[in-house]
Amino acid sequence: MLKPDGVRRGLTGEVIRRIEQTGLKIVALEMFQPTHDQIDNHYPKDAKWVNRVGEKTLNTYQKFGFDAGKELGTKDTAVIGKMVRGWLVDYMTSAPLVRMVVKGVHAITMIRKMSGPTMPADAEMGTIRGDFSVDSAAAANRDKRAVHNIIHASETPGEAQHEIEHWFGA
Repeated sequence: MLKPDGVRRGLTGEVIRRIEQTGLKIVALEMFQPTHDQIDNHYPKDAKWVNRVGEKTLNTYQKFGFDAGKELGTKDTAVIGKMVRGWLVDYMTSAPLVRMVVKGVHAITMIRKMSGPTMPADAEMGTIRGDFSVDSAAAANRDKRAVHNIIHASETPGEAQHEIEHWFGA
């Protein structure tokens, strides 16, 4: 899925080109404006996921010497995770998205490789995130927003199936 920053910056064609050049096939594609409910239901709400996101965020604050308690008003990972989830929903509803289904041998692995690490600041040049974003968790956390990282790529076949059903009703 191409995220709002990728769509706003006119990167849709470039991302599609990169996917197709690998030999993978895009079998479904649509640009659309997501609703709050669609995005809210895209991201997990379970305590394990929320706490994991909160813990990552708290660790980022500590890594860069920021005081999460002062900046966010709490050091509770569940509360922080819910904040970050809210930032994600705000970000993903801020502009159109491009949803797509990609098929082919090792499609999930290949898309994740070409996307690069979740954090663009950690991504190598030659990846989508490395070439088109310099955002980082530190910058996003300080601004109290989601990381602008161009693209979402499913991590597992189960996640991909869930997302195809969610976004395409298949």
